[in-house]
Amino acid sequence: MSVSDADAAASLARQIDEALRRRDVAGALSLIEAAEQVRPADVSLKMQKAVTLRVAGDLPGSLAALDAALALEPYNFMALLGKGALIERLAGEPAAAEVYRNALKIAPANAPPGLQPAIARAREVVRKTADALEKHLRSRLARLGAACSGPAKARLEETVRVFSGQARVYHHEPLLLHYTQLPEIGFYDRSHFPWLAELEAETDTIRAELEGVLETRADFAPYIAFPPGAPVNQWGELNHSARWSSYFLWKDGMRQDGACAACPKTAGLLERLPMAEQPGFAPTAMFSALEAKTHIPPHTGSTNTRLLCHLPLILPGPARFRVGNQTRPWRMGAAWVFDDTIEHEAWNDADALRVILIFDIWNPNLEPAERELVCALLAARNEFLGH
Repeated sequence: MSVSDADAAASLARQIDEALRRRDVAGALSLIEAAEQVRPADVSLKMQKAVTLRVAGDLPGSLAALDAALALEPYNFMALLGKGALIERLAGEPAAAEVYRNALKIAPANAPPGLQPAIARAREVVRKTADALEKHLRSRLARLGAACSGPAKARLEETVRVFSGQARVYHHEPLLLHYTQLPEIGFYDRSHFPWLAELEAETDTIRAELEGVLETRADFAPYIAFPPGAPVNQWGELNHSARWSSYFLWKDGMRQDGACAACPKTAGLLERLPMAEQPGFAPTAMFSALEAKTHIPPHTGSTNTRLLCHLPLILPGPARFRVGNQTRPWRMGAAWVFDDTIEHEAWNDADALRVILIFDIWNPNLEPAERELVCALLAARNEFLGH
């Protein structure tokens, strides 16, 4: 827009404002419509028209003007927010919720104070509508859901939350290798791992060996240890911090002989379990210690070709773990298996140290031949990079 065009637009805006102050709605609309003949693709004119028509009480006309603006600029935040407010008045909260939801996706991070009440209203309508839809869906599905198995009920539970807008969809986000067409499951059903009972039965034995190495904590090292100059992102508080530390029995496929000698029964048990064998990468097995009131922020792991197993060993109080949309409390002696390439995080809410055993196993959805292919893929990458 040239300087003269900008001056003309500013002059027109002043004339429209003056007409509205005089309550001359017809005059304001006449000015806008005359300008639209000259500048039919001017979004600001559509926005002015929407405001003028709303002042005149013509809500459908105002909505049509906003739609015209959005036809030119689909990601115009002010037009979307205004459209949501008009639809709320014309058709109610449920009809407005989807428009508000789209507006909130592109809301400016530092919106001016004058916009904050409208943004807060949009959030409230989205929340209330999601709550009401979830309640409605549950009431309609209760009878059918009661006939489902445990795993099917869990799938239905998450589906309803996602469908109603209460939860988001989480996908594999591996840092290294994504093996395609594997199911995106957060917590796996225990039926895939019949050996979990053997592991859990040895909880006291494993904890006794853990307590021996905890006496000095000499071989526990910070789990997060970025080199100087590396971007730490969400790990700033835990980088090189003893608040989250590990004692490795296996690390990147290498047996740690000294640690295994200090915990021989634990090492022997792990050797009997189906740990992932990916030379140079896996297995990793460790005692993971998290200090009191410490949070491990959301993150993802290296590859969906393997899963992680957790066994709680020291739980002085409440502690939680989230994978995707599901958050579970740890319980002493109760293990679980999850896919760590789906976003996850952990909290130790207790007033003392929490320690769990972590080790990786093969993803049970891989065929034996695919396990060999995974190892070959990783080895070929290292060969290419000269590792």
